[in-house]
Amino acid sequence: MSNTKTAITPTRAQDYPEWYQQVIRAADMAENSPVRGCMVIKPWGYTLWENIQRSMDKLFKDTGHVNAYFPLFIPMSFLEKEAAHVDGFAKECAVVTHSRLQANEDGKLVPASPLEEPLIVRPTSETIIGEMYAKWVQSYRDLPILINQWANVVRWEMRTRLFLRTAEFLWQEGHTAHATKEEAIEETNKMLDVYADFAENWMAMPVIKGVKTEGERFPGAVDTLCIEALMQDRKALQAGTSHFLGQNFSKASNIEFLDVDGQKKHAWTTSWGTSTRLIGALIMTHSDDDGLVLPPRLAPTHVVILPVLHKEETRQQVLEYCQKLLADLRATAWDGRTIEAEIDTRDIRGGEKLWSWVKKGVPLIVEVGPRDMANDSVFLGRRDVQGLGKKGVPRAEFLQNVGNLLNEIQQNLFNRAKAFRDEHTHSFTDKESFYAFFTPKNKNEPEIHGGLAYAYYDGSPEIEKQLKDELKVTVRCLPLDSLNERGTCIFTGKSDAVKAVFAKAY
Repeated sequence: MSNTKTAITPTRAQDYPEWYQQVIRAADMAENSPVRGCMVIKPWGYTLWENIQRSMDKLFKDTGHVNAYFPLFIPMSFLEKEAAHVDGFAKECAVVTHSRLQANEDGKLVPASPLEEPLIVRPTSETIIGEMYAKWVQSYRDLPILINQWANVVRWEMRTRLFLRTAEFLWQEGHTAHATKEEAIEETNKMLDVYADFAENWMAMPVIKGVKTEGERFPGAVDTLCIEALMQDRKALQAGTSHFLGQNFSKASNIEFLDVDGQKKHAWTTSWGTSTRLIGALIMTHSDDDGLVLPPRLAPTHVVILPVLHKEETRQQVLEYCQKLLADLRATAWDGRTIEAEIDTRDIRGGEKLWSWVKKGVPLIVEVGPRDMANDSVFLGRRDVQGLGKKGVPRAEFLQNVGNLLNEIQQNLFNRAKAFRDEHTHSFTDKESFYAFFTPKNKNEPEIHGGLAYAYYDGSPEIEKQLKDELKVTVRCLPLDSLNERGTCIFTGKSDAVKAVFAKAY
């Protein structure tokens, strides 16, 4: 084992789940709340979410969608209209049964006024939005409806982990209604492409686009499309889903319209969503044993300036030099906005200050002392380079090239993540090697193992259950680029088997 000192303890190799928690803590992103299973997202983590939200929202609006807001509370009878939907979410629902509190004989507050009908705290909004669409849609001229909402949802999870799985989380959910099946299918595919575009070009996270099997499908959907990514512990993470709902929800909510041919028809609907789970995915894709690593397109701060103020006689001059550098950076355009930069003048030791920003994952760290100022230069470090790769750079050159540097870091992170994924992706033609791939050498204290496995299987729920029970492996998706391929099932020997991607997953 290496004796190299790291900022995060334990390292990824020593204890990946705890490493993940420590990265979040060291970057001051979030913490557990007093409410069991919920989290407080702190400013650094929330600004990251705002950047995700802003960037993704533009992609939605560029494809013709608009934002709206729907109630947090859903009457229980609405969920009961779609049998598969309620069955899929029943165990995760939080239920409101009373409307007010009053003091009892002991002076303690107790629920006082039972509701006529229990209300479900929004686990997802298909049913309440369907109820509204039924009012809004009368004619084919009212279609399509292309609406997204940014909201919070509640799913009563027992085992939680910051960003990845919490009882309450933030997300966006798109809900659309169309006159034809073809339009709805086109929408479903279009939004999957939007998610893949965002994951790869903003998050620098390579993804596989695919179709979920029946057992992994969204409750009530005809088809669920997804993007899947590989984390550094070689587990897969579902980073976004897009659902073709057919007419299941429109029939349940009675979304009917008079078509151009004069016939009354049910609309075809879709829904699609991503959540704060993307932050967990970003952490586990890029971060290292020194802390968070952020792709520049989403980083809350692109450049942090650290004045070196050891000498009182040069203190004011160094600060003025840094302020001018800050103003020039903030006036520099990059990626459709100006560069986000700040100066850290906290009265703490220089090493401690530097490492606090390393752990926060800021792409570029600039130190400026009297010598740098005298040479009209900066001492530049890059978070995507081991040990920051610090070097002196003329100030004018730095300002001229800062945008290119950020582009380079963005691309480097993607290339590195893709190389990692490729290294740990394998195709299998026999059951024995497949099982060996997903079996740790030490079953009592499993080491990081496995990855993404491509193999043909017969598509049966029995095989899926067997793999989940024996290996904790699931079918992540049937890749879109090989949907028509057929081969021999490596588990049963049956012909006409489909190609699937298997992995252990979050």
